[in-house]
Amino acid sequence: MKKEFNFAEATKQIESMLSDINEDQMAEISNELTLLKNSDKALLYNRSIDIANTVVDLKQLMMMYSSAMKETRIKLEIFNAEYKLGYQRNPINSIHTRLKRFASIMEKLDRNGLPFSLENIENNIFDVAGLRVICSYTDDIYVIADALKNQSNIEIVAEKDYIANPKPNGYRSLHLIIRIPVYFTNQTKNMTVEVQIRTIAMDFWATLEHQMKYQKQLINGEEISEQLKECANTLAATDSRMLSIRKQIEEYSAEMTEEDILFERIKKIDLPFE
Repeated sequence: MKKEFNFAEATKQIESMLSDINEDQMAEISNELTLLKNSDKALLYNRSIDIANTVVDLKQLMMMYSSAMKETRIKLEIFNAEYKLGYQRNPINSIHTRLKRFASIMEKLDRNGLPFSLENIENNIFDVAGLRVICSYTDDIYVIADALKNQSNIEIVAEKDYIANPKPNGYRSLHLIIRIPVYFTNQTKNMTVEVQIRTIAMDFWATLEHQMKYQKQLINGEEISEQLKECANTLAATDSRMLSIRKQIEEYSAEMTEEDILFERIKKIDLPFE
């Protein structure tokens, strides 16, 4: 650890070493030391002010990301309530939000060879704010994605479909990077949010795979990876079969009489909105 420089001690040492210098010379040296001391204190003070301002600005930026997350969640919850009223089921099973930790932000900047700055965070890291949307069926994933795409004030920055094109390890999910306006007191700010949409089965698999990834001492890692990949394929097949069964059940509604349809509509009057 670097030892802190002590101005008082250094001054005494210099004055002791130069004790044979006359009073006028000593006064000049003392004045120079005083100027140096004050100069370094001013430099340290200004540096402290810069750091404090950066911390405050960073907290404000994270607040904006958090607000963008809330805005996105509200849009999804409204869509979910509307869908339930129309189809008597929720496409969204649950929504989880996550604000990226500062350490993770710094690591990502470093991996990309970028110095820390608020501008580099905003312009290069698009998953500071993240939502994970869990649904029951694979077709719901695309219904939810389309609901976001159809919002007039949401811009789709990027889309990665790991369901149509799974990762080599078996990972499946639909990723959207969206840009959404957030309205603050004195400005409107367009913020990026990452939305991951997946089924319950996909999320269960991803949780286990994430746990394995951060297990430092894993002797049989390759074997477990192979087992996980097999499980991913099995779960994908199960998702597909469950969707097929649901569609078979829904085919019954096509054969309903007008009286049945009217009765079903009346039953929706008492449905809760959430």
